[in-house]
Amino acid sequence: MTTAGDIMHRGVQWIPAHETLDRAAELMRELNVGALPISDENERLCGILTDRDIVVGCVALGHDPARVTAGEMAKGTPRWIDADADVSEVLREMREHQIRRLPVIQDKRLVGMISESDLARRLADDQIASFAEGVYARNTTTA
Repeated sequence: MTTAGDIMHRGVQWIPAHETLDRAAELMRELNVGALPISDENERLCGILTDRDIVVGCVALGHDPARVTAGEMAKGTPRWIDADADVSEVLREMREHQIRRLPVIQDKRLVGMISESDLARRLADDQIASFAEGVYARNTTTA
């Protein structure tokens, strides 16, 4: 059985919710990543901040990234997966919520992150195809 812990990228760092977006961008550059999990004061996941969030949700709106915090950008319920979860659960979670990055938690601590590139390196072609179809499929229901 392949688990989330087997395919995740280790060495992930939090960005505290009180930290500014300019600092988040610097940390992304230092770590060579496009997303950071956001932690509250108890080091619990309260969101994920992406480079796109900084550009589209802050800079493009004329806001100063030195004055906007990561916590202000956190929206919705953050999704995560336990390190011992089977890869089928990882794929289901990512497909169901149409997300491209999934934090991995073990004993209430952040231990890694699963991204599309992690999936591409570790999964069979049919699993990757199923993931891509689920995450990138357009909603075909009408209101």
